[in-house]
Amino acid sequence: MTSFIHDMRSAAGADVVGGKGATLMRLAALGFDVPAFVVVEAAAFMSAAAEAATGVALLAQLTGIGPGPYAVRSSAREEDGSAASHAGQFLSLLNVAARDVPAAARKVFESGAAESVAEYRNSRQLGADGGAPAVVVQQMVAARCAGVLFTADPVSGRRDRIVVSAIAGLADRLVGGEEDGERYVLGKANGEVLERPFEATLTEADLAALRALALAAETAFGGPQDMEWAFAGERLHLLQARPITTSLRPVPIADEVLVVLDNSNIVESYPGLVSPLTFSFAQYAYARVYRAFMRLVGIDAATIGSHAALFDNLLSRVDARVYYNLGNWYRALALLPGFSSNSASMELMMGVSEPLPAELVAAVAAPPQSRFRRALGMARIGLALAGASLRLERTKRGFYARLGAALAEPAATLEQKPLTALAAEYRRIEADLLDRWDAPLVNDFLCMIAFGGSRKLMQGWAGEAGLAVHSDIMIGQGDIVSAEPAQRIRAMGKLLADDPELVAELEAGQGEGLARHPALSQAVTDYLDRFADRCPEELKLESVTLDRDPSPLYKAIAAAAAAGPGHAVERVDPAAALNRLFKGHPLRRAIAGVVLGIAKRRVRDRENLRFERTRIFGRGRRLFRAVGVQFHALGLLDIPDDVFMLTVAEVLGAIEGFAVSHDLAALARLRRAEMAAAATRRDTPERLSLKGAVATVGGAIAPVAPRARDEARERNGVGCSAGVVRAVARVIADPRTGTLKRGEILVARHTDPGWIALFTNAAAIVVERGSPLSHSAIVARELGIPCVVALKGAMEWIADGELIEVDGATGQVRRVK
Repeated sequence: MTSFIHDMRSAAGADVVGGKGATLMRLAALGFDVPAFVVVEAAAFMSAAAEAATGVALLAQLTGIGPGPYAVRSSAREEDGSAASHAGQFLSLLNVAARDVPAAARKVFESGAAESVAEYRNSRQLGADGGAPAVVVQQMVAARCAGVLFTADPVSGRRDRIVVSAIAGLADRLVGGEEDGERYVLGKANGEVLERPFEATLTEADLAALRALALAAETAFGGPQDMEWAFAGERLHLLQARPITTSLRPVPIADEVLVVLDNSNIVESYPGLVSPLTFSFAQYAYARVYRAFMRLVGIDAATIGSHAALFDNLLSRVDARVYYNLGNWYRALALLPGFSSNSASMELMMGVSEPLPAELVAAVAAPPQSRFRRALGMARIGLALAGASLRLERTKRGFYARLGAALAEPAATLEQKPLTALAAEYRRIEADLLDRWDAPLVNDFLCMIAFGGSRKLMQGWAGEAGLAVHSDIMIGQGDIVSAEPAQRIRAMGKLLADDPELVAELEAGQGEGLARHPALSQAVTDYLDRFADRCPEELKLESVTLDRDPSPLYKAIAAAAAAGPGHAVERVDPAAALNRLFKGHPLRRAIAGVVLGIAKRRVRDRENLRFERTRIFGRGRRLFRAVGVQFHALGLLDIPDDVFMLTVAEVLGAIEGFAVSHDLAALARLRRAEMAAAATRRDTPERLSLKGAVATVGGAIAPVAPRARDEARERNGVGCSAGVVRAVARVIADPRTGTLKRGEILVARHTDPGWIALFTNAAAIVVERGSPLSHSAIVARELGIPCVVALKGAMEWIADGELIEVDGATGQVRRVK
């Protein structure tokens, strides 16, 4: 007699074993972990003789499947098809004992004639007769948990999501609709858990296994799948798979344009989450300033205008974090003759941690030029820079004069101005300062050349000894404004030495007692007048400045008072150092002296001009805060600080009449919710390489995973300020909440001028990011504090409270066991 039973190795088609049976056979053939099964053809139930013989054979074959119990399910010809799944239309029986399998198979076969099946088919215009179902007999899994999985979101139609429903034990109650189960949503590209229940049955390892299964099944079947699964212990079984039959969003057109984003340098200025207002303000500033730079070096207006999109998009914002768009930077700087073929120049200027991908370099390379035209262009730029260098002192005086005029009016008067006057004030800052950012641009460019050139010269002539002298001479300025806050804080601490009651009050962040100490009160007022904007994350407009919350200043003064007098900073005599280094080489001594003198002045001016940038951003902060107060008064915003959730164009548009949306409060609520969601996610990595539109691939960005702790005893960064210190390390992520006791070593991911209050107590400084020209390196040298920068992973490698040794000359950091 013909056998109507097919084992899982069969390759029978859906016309014989039904849709579910054929799919299970294909899954098994592809290597998926499918519980053992056999399929009984519908023909086996067409005569009593055939059914009896098949029943005997079926019982015999169950020993090959494995011990029961068993699941007995239907497998109609069109079941689990792409047009209609027939889910829930036929009978399924679970936990069937071996002796009862033939009878259960007959019941499942008969369910194909149910009236509900005909109604289902008619409602979907599938025709009245779909054929009698075959029957799948499958070994049951002793499930720890089970459920269903969709490789695309069947509700929203999104193809970049994986939706999982899970339940402890078997999934029959979930599939049958008796229980809702736990819902999980994963990013398909990176596995990020976007949604999970508070008390989760599935572990991270379970979710990773389910994502891998989903991707494999979707690849194997060429489209989104609706799957049932079960974990038996840690082993994941695929119970069935069928196409998702609900309508999904269309497959997007493939986009192969490479976008490379990098924040390894800009994160020092814009760390963490950045508000829409700050981002748009910075975006406009970068666009205007670098257009001005191109004009300064002789690039004609037509060329600059034709590349407007590049300058307008030098920055990108991903998940509320700011990045450089390296492709646009490269395209913009490739306008400079001779630059397009030298990507290393841009990497040095940008301070990025990785080279540009070859694919990007090839895609944006400028058209080849003849040697003569390239030389002519380079000569033109060289002459323009030489002229700008000769005029630099005069340019600086003009810049400071414009800055003084623009900021002459007391900031407090902004609060008394109407909205139209505030908009006009912003436009004036744009025109008078951002469009004429000449002195900082010229000095920064010359600083890059002078600093890099002098360092290369000293290393070439004197090796490591030359680099050490270079560091000592270059960074030990003595007249840099960035060191002044720490010096003032230490001086104010001395005034408190004999007043422990006031020290305790300031340590608690309270300043009422300053009234009984006029000298200190005046010193605090003078400090706030000059340095109120030197707060943590000072370039973020939403940051709270010291005049709004002076408690960090009070705590720093108290810490300085408790610490006692600091040690005197030993200044390096450049002439003596060069005489010792180049003894017997007077020409080299003379050349090095001139080159280092130029570089030293450029480094000093770079840091001091950056303080003026802080003042401009401070004026912008006060201006927009005043706008927020007025918008709130007019009912346009829920709270004044919601102004930071708008862009500059939206703020000005609401005042000047070009806004495209007038419900600013709703916009602000949306953005605040987005910022709150971004705050719950881990930081994105330093470098992102994406294909196509950035906004659509946000879910494809893998967040930075926690790193396993490196057990190495020694690591090396870049030494920036000489000295050897052994002390307790204090790992601090936020200077507003972290506490550093006198004599501890500060360990941070990055620093900015707002960290200066902690610098006053630091015995040494170790920073993950930065370079010898970073603010932390320059100020540490001014204060005589050993400093190491660019020690990647320092926050994870060094444990809080651990005893470490820092060598600020060699850059070596050692964990003391």
